[in-house]
Amino acid sequence: MRRNSIGFWIFVLTAVAASGYLYSLIVYSEGYYIGAIFALSICAPILAFERGVIFPKLRAWINTLPTAGFLVTALVADYVLISFGNAVCGIILWYFGWLNGTFWQAAILSPQVLFYTLGVLSIMIFILRVRDLLGRDIFANLLISRYRQPVAEERVFLFIDLVGSTTFAEEYGDLRAQQFLGELFAAFAEPVRRHHGAIDDYVGDAAIITWPIDRGIKDASCVRCVFDILDGIEKNTAQWLERFGQVPALRAALHGGPIITAEIGVDHHKITYFGDTVNTTARLESLCRTLEAPVLISTDLAQRMSLSNEIKADYLGLHGVKGRGQALGVIALTR
Repeated sequence: MRRNSIGFWIFVLTAVAASGYLYSLIVYSEGYYIGAIFALSICAPILAFERGVIFPKLRAWINTLPTAGFLVTALVADYVLISFGNAVCGIILWYFGWLNGTFWQAAILSPQVLFYTLGVLSIMIFILRVRDLLGRDIFANLLISRYRQPVAEERVFLFIDLVGSTTFAEEYGDLRAQQFLGELFAAFAEPVRRHHGAIDDYVGDAAIITWPIDRGIKDASCVRCVFDILDGIEKNTAQWLERFGQVPALRAALHGGPIITAEIGVDHHKITYFGDTVNTTARLESLCRTLEAPVLISTDLAQRMSLSNEIKADYLGLHGVKGRGQALGVIALTR
């Protein structure tokens, strides 16, 4: 699974190379480019492993271990990858005469390099984990304090909800229901990334996904995201049945318009959205059940984009929405 964009990897690898440059500057006061090459060779495999680019099954297994087992196993895996990267880089540079000393001095990882590498990786992995916890866009906006003062803007919102989650929990228990939801939300991640959206929050058995208005309506990205999620679940029907005994059924609603975005909180900061647009999207999602339509979009939003020929749009008329002063035009979307 493509976990991150090309821009993300360029930023991370540039930071890694800079750390190697800094190490050479502090320790040797020469060979700065050699330090950058070593840093990339040593840290890149670890970061690729951490992000699930290489050995994803091993990484997933390590994540399931108890804390003590996780720490020991992760440390062993990191040491092996660091040693491998250092040996490959050292041998190549020694072979071409860019490193002095013996073959073994070039290939064997020194303790000071190991501890420096672990320190740099610890900082970077911590930052990446916080980024994953908050979400890419929210993390960036918090760093630059974009919404420290409230900002008026337009956004697209997608509310997507699991049908029958209560029944599933009653039949299989809350723990199994949480595992089911965890797998489902994980399935959302790649389509959302591919269509340049951001998962803003999880509320019970629903996910809230958002785009800046221009990004959401460009090439109907928000609509294509919904159907890519549905297609991905359908494609993996056999795996869902094998693991959970049923295939997730979803309801989704799309709406967009003006909102106020602001950073709130003291001990716990959060970027949140205020305004009728968010509430209307939530009410529209509840209409999916009433109108027996799994995917709904407001006419306000649909009129601002061009849908592909493979998407069928059926106008369902005007509907009163609680908390909204006027009726909302509603369209059902199908393949």
